[in-house]
Amino acid sequence: METLSYNIKIYATPEKVWEVLWAPESYQAWTKFFACDSTMTTDWKVGGKTYFGDGKGNGMISTIESIDEPKEIVFKHLGMIENGKEDLESETVKSWAGALEKYMLFDFNGETQLHVEVDIQPEHAEFMNKGFDQGLAMVKHLAEK
Repeated sequence: METLSYNIKIYATPEKVWEVLWAPESYQAWTKFFACDSTMTTDWKVGGKTYFGDGKGNGMISTIESIDEPKEIVFKHLGMIENGKEDLESETVKSWAGALEKYMLFDFNGETQLHVEVDIQPEHAEFMNKGFDQGLAMVKHLAEK
């Protein structure tokens, strides 16, 4: 497992950036670079369930490890969904279960530094780099409109 990190300066408040990151419409706009029909369903509770989907019955099962809106959220990935079935036990899942995905927003007088860290298996680095480079550029665009 390795940790990738991304940073982008956004000329908007942390509250506005947070809204762009997690409101359903804008979430789909910036995560389309990972999967065309990306969705996120969550109860917004620490220890609760969060589902990241691709619109085709596949995705990830996660939980919120910590949340301090609008400054930070940490997701802990627990398993996969394939063809609508949850997998928390396979050897493939066990090889990466517990991986974290962190979003941290730092306020500099109305400018926000968005810092993202994601634990991944090395073979997914190129995909994640491309997705986050394009996705965070879209977050910036939407938040600065």
